[in-house]
Amino acid sequence: MKLTSKDFAAKGRNAAQDCGVFFFCGQDEAGASAAASDLASWLPEPGERVEMSGADLRGDPARLGDEARSTSLFGDKRHIWVRASGDEAHDALKTLLETGDMGAGEACPVIVVATSATDKSRSAKLLEKRKDAVVALFYPPDLRSVSQSVRAMGDAAGVRLGGDLAERVARGANLDVRLAQSEVTKLATYLDASPQSPKPATAEDLDAVGAVSEEDGFMPLVNAVMGGQSAKVAPEIARMKQLGLNPVGVLLAFERRAAQLARIAAALGSRGYGDLDKGEKARLGIFWKEDREIGQQVSRWRGKGRLDRLTHGLTKMHRDLLTNSQAAELLLAQGLTNIAQLAGAGRR
Repeated sequence: MKLTSKDFAAKGRNAAQDCGVFFFCGQDEAGASAAASDLASWLPEPGERVEMSGADLRGDPARLGDEARSTSLFGDKRHIWVRASGDEAHDALKTLLETGDMGAGEACPVIVVATSATDKSRSAKLLEKRKDAVVALFYPPDLRSVSQSVRAMGDAAGVRLGGDLAERVARGANLDVRLAQSEVTKLATYLDASPQSPKPATAEDLDAVGAVSEEDGFMPLVNAVMGGQSAKVAPEIARMKQLGLNPVGVLLAFERRAAQLARIAAALGSRGYGDLDKGEKARLGIFWKEDREIGQQVSRWRGKGRLDRLTHGLTKMHRDLLTNSQAAELLLAQGLTNIAQLAGAGRR
């Protein structure tokens, strides 16, 4: 079964009841991750989450099937969450399905969130025609669709959001539904709102709880690191700490920029960045204020597998931050310093 960002909300709940393997992919990595979290909550009995990496499965394809068919110490339900890059999980998924078809026994649900993968990947082709599997493809969002999603988040949390306020939340989150959900959750807590006792939100309420905007908070650090400006990285990291920016939220900004650079590189082909016209830049999300910085970053990261290496590094860093939350700031600072050094080595 194949779903897209347009029909996932309508069909995803039924798929969660009927299928056992779920592969989330596409250029909108934030949307794919958020949808995967929703699907996990829709499983009949989600139970314990067991996290695995695509790199682990690539080295041991049989491990996924073994883990999916094992039980916890107390026999509780579980589901497996795999964070992979590209087709890292392909062989493991193939082994899981083949052994299942041969009668190896029931497996727990497996959710794969694959960055840098599309519906043309081998993993997607393996799953999309099966009745017991779902390939969910997510395209880059637009302001209107994210604003609608924000209003739906508000309804679910008991926060009544007008169209202008929902759009402001969407813009402030840079169209990232995960960050938008965080803002709506904070609004609900601030207003003491719930589905049983809904409350209207105002611009003043959002000002009171709103996170630092993407432009004011994340982007100077993103541009310093991705542009290989090593001398600026330490001061920007210090500023990040002073502003109290969440390390995972900061890392999401880097993941979005890496995905954008990959889209730009694919659109360019053999052309140079200067050959893009205004229409192409608009479709690729290149705003005039960042045109120069993005152009420089494309030149540093394009070619020789550098973007793949960057994506792998960000994926590993994301896992490390989630599993070592107490040391998240230190891990992020070390990782960003390494990325800046790598970007500096890619000057052209």
